[in-house]
This record gives sequence, C-alpha cells and structure tokens, in this order.
Amino acid sequence: MMLYPAISKLTSYIPNRYMLVNVVARRARQIADQAEETGEQLEEKPVTLAINEVAEGKLDASHMDLTIRED
Repeated sequence: MMLYPAISKLTSYIPNRYMLVNVVARRARQIADQAEETGEQLEEKPVTLAINEVAEGKLDASHMDLTIRED
C-alpha cells in the first residue's frame, strides 16, 4: 500500500520524515481529542486528516511545540 499523498509532497512542507511523523501524530491526537469532546463522528481516521492537512500546506514544522513537559 502506498501513502497518498506522496512522501515527497509531504516533505516539501516538513523537512524530514522523523519530524513529519511527530507533527502528524500530534495533530492526529488533537483531532481525535476535539472529536471526542464535541461528540463529532469523523469521516476519516485522525491520522488521515492530519496527513491531508500537511499535504494542503496547513501544517509545517513551525506548528510543532518542542517544549518538554513534566507531568
């Protein structure tokens, strides 16, 4: 199975694959949490929605919160 959109398109917004995974995972958690809070049923999985946001240029590396939290 191939990733759509292609990795080359995604890495045009986020410089490397490691950071891409982190940005997408973090955004997917935000999407899932928001959907749970509002009771919204998502048409697609949160990860798919996050990947599409990157492909559309809505997310880039500047959206990453790199602070270390002590919980």
